[in-house]
Amino acid sequence: MPVNLLAVGAAALAAFVVAAFWYSPLLFFKAWQAEVGLSDEQAKAASSPLKLAATFVLVLVGALVFAFFLGNKVTPVQGALYGFSAGLAWVAFSLGVNYLFEGRSLKLFLINGGYHTVEFTLIGLILGLWH
Repeated sequence: MPVNLLAVGAAALAAFVVAAFWYSPLLFFKAWQAEVGLSDEQAKAASSPLKLAATFVLVLVGALVFAFFLGNKVTPVQGALYGFSAGLAWVAFSLGVNYLFEGRSLKLFLINGGYHTVEFTLIGLILGLWH
């Protein structure tokens, strides 16, 4: 099943930009930092250029696989709904299982799970727009 690689790239780039905003001081950076217990120095090291590049590659692969999953006959609304469902029920809830056993906080779950829900909703919407 062929996929639109431009759409995949655009979706990955959009999700990466949303992550940069989501985990910025404007939104959830300080809360995330506190919940994972990182010092300012450790938090700065967490966003090294190599880690950011690796993160983009992972988001790109996720968008590509999701594009294969969706196929090329999805509307923007369907893409967004499927993305929302995947982000919430597959990614966020899977994180939730781990967080329960790791004793992580609800706040961290909401920050990280919320991002992945928004991420896949956006990816699905963009893939649907470019079908």
